[in-house]
Amino acid sequence: MQLSARNVLPGTIVWITTGSVTSHVRLDIGGTLVTASITNEAVDELGLKVGERAYAVIKASDVMIGKD
Repeated sequence: MQLSARNVLPGTIVWITTGSVTSHVRLDIGGTLVTASITNEAVDELGLKVGERAYAVIKASDVMIGKD
């Protein structure tokens, strides 16, 4: 897999929940959980299953920090 994105984080799928249109896919990335909301069609096309290795690909133009 080759991507222009620089933030590609390998992990393991630990949870998939499917809604009427979108699914939430949770990856364990070195003990940190990252959740992505993707279409059910994308889950099917990629053949995603719990326990498999996958990548979180993050593309953001801004990163914000907040504090109380």
